[in-house]
Amino acid sequence: MTAKLHSFSDAATLAEALAEAVSSRLAAAIAERGGASIAVSGGSTPKKFFEALSARDMDWSKVAVTLVDERFVPADNPRSNHLLVATHLLMGKAAAAQFFPLYYDRASIGEAAAVATEKAAGIGNPFDVAILGMGTDGHTASFFPHGNNLKRALDPSGPRGVLTMTADGAGEERLTFSFASLSDARFLVLHIEGEGKKEVLEKAKSGSDEMEMPIRAVLNRASSPVDIYWAP
Repeated sequence: MTAKLHSFSDAATLAEALAEAVSSRLAAAIAERGGASIAVSGGSTPKKFFEALSARDMDWSKVAVTLVDERFVPADNPRSNHLLVATHLLMGKAAAAQFFPLYYDRASIGEAAAVATEKAAGIGNPFDVAILGMGTDGHTASFFPHGNNLKRALDPSGPRGVLTMTADGAGEERLTFSFASLSDARFLVLHIEGEGKKEVLEKAKSGSDEMEMPIRAVLNRASSPVDIYWAP
């Protein structure tokens, strides 16, 4: 696996550059295959990127949007990644995109994961674009250090689809696409901001324990090259 670092002067400049790179790949996928797919991450980091991407001119009706991971909370919960994407990405031109949520109102998170896997089965084989984030604990997607389902989630020969995860650092129970679902994206991006995140990334590069810092699985074993977009 190879990783390429793209550094920018500030978050706004990064957001525009990433939106340009992503939109060009989505448009190319539409032209080549008649449709495009993108999996995005939550948190505060991608808001500017979402807003920049939503303004890009393409046939959004042919774009399938889903989440890399999600908390097991309804879409109107302030901590929902669905709500974040609905508020900052699925607006303007991008409102025409087809959205595949990970949360479904089911009796258990396992049932919700099964429904999400079934609903998203027709996209992401591989994803045209997958945008990952990273926490200061070295988690990415909902691959949390020592999570209860982490070994299965990081298994490169494991199933494509949505798995469940609980971990001390995760807060709510989580739904997450597996490593196998994300690691072969045609354009695989790690979007991080701040000196602290850059230090975490350097620590991750220098070690090998994926249970301690799951981002290492992406850096060390992703089948697609990783483009790292960073700004202070």
